[in-house]
Amino acid sequence: MSDGHEHSGHEQVPSRRRTRFPGISSRAYEHPADRSALVALRKLTGFDTVFKALSGLLPERSLRLLFLSDSVRVSDEQFAHLNDMLRDACYILDLEKVPPMYVNQDPVPNAMCIGLDEPVIVVTTGLLELLDEEEMRAVVGHEAGHALSGHSVYRTILLFLTSLAVRVAWIPLGNLAIMAIVTSLREWFRKSELSADRAGLLVGQDLQASMRGLMKLAGGHHLHEMNVDAFLKQAEEYEAGGDLRDSVLKILNVLPRSHPFTTVRAAELKRWAESRDFQRIMDGHYPRRSEDKDTSVTDSFRESASHYADHVKSSKDPLMKLVSDIAGGAGDLGGRVRRGFGGFTGSAPKDGPAREDGDGAAGGTA
Repeated sequence: MSDGHEHSGHEQVPSRRRTRFPGISSRAYEHPADRSALVALRKLTGFDTVFKALSGLLPERSLRLLFLSDSVRVSDEQFAHLNDMLRDACYILDLEKVPPMYVNQDPVPNAMCIGLDEPVIVVTTGLLELLDEEEMRAVVGHEAGHALSGHSVYRTILLFLTSLAVRVAWIPLGNLAIMAIVTSLREWFRKSELSADRAGLLVGQDLQASMRGLMKLAGGHHLHEMNVDAFLKQAEEYEAGGDLRDSVLKILNVLPRSHPFTTVRAAELKRWAESRDFQRIMDGHYPRRSEDKDTSVTDSFRESASHYADHVKSSKDPLMKLVSDIAGGAGDLGGRVRRGFGGFTGSAPKDGPAREDGDGAAGGTA
């Protein structure tokens, strides 16, 4: 933290000096796709009221009682070091209220922020045993970011609908309708995870700790056997490798997941940490929550569209290269189609002229 003053009941915070972000809006760190979706939803008159009314079937009271009765609530008396981390995260991100946190006995490393009326953070014992203090601090900041962004409501709906889809799978067409909504929510939630990773970095302010945490989620606690640079090279290979068939398989592989792949998350976070946007936040130049009411849906969508356009141009993925070629009027596109899927590899066409313009088929750096 940046000073020793108390703020909104956040006392006894750890002593390591960190930059604090008074009044920071979640728009400062939200991924463009995540932010545009949330801004649009929040701008709809009465959306939250209707959404919560429709979700009245959700057993939120039961859920809270379950955690209270069968998990350990974090406090000064229980998991005090986690309580310090949580208050520190809320102090840095300037959350008005510290959400309750529970530790749940589960060997699978996981953490989540759920709840309709108020967010509740849950971490598993598997995660506590896997991560060191600084890595865990980034995770707590990640969940605090979910709370600040209001993700807990939509995450709870996603969990409920996923469970409901299993129970109504025998009803003709009923499951298809629910799964369509679930698929859309999952696509949004994967983007929200990228946003929360950024929040975790703002709280922990230690990129290497964030990288180590993601690497451990992929490969376990054998940190001495792993290397961050090699792990990031995997992300490059994943994005650029193969042909159009691999691009399609990537899409199919990620559809049932609620989280992006860990190598992808690590690469995305490193890119953001090296960006001007991140440095501006650290220097104190960021949007404030007091300005949220003036946020333009059109501007948000425009920013999101610009982000995706830049991503397509710079991506090494064969499918993204194809999209870029079509947009740029690639002269040898027909030849690549005739050669079939094998024609969409990362190599340049052998029987066509080389591209000489600035938006070459090979794409820019990721």
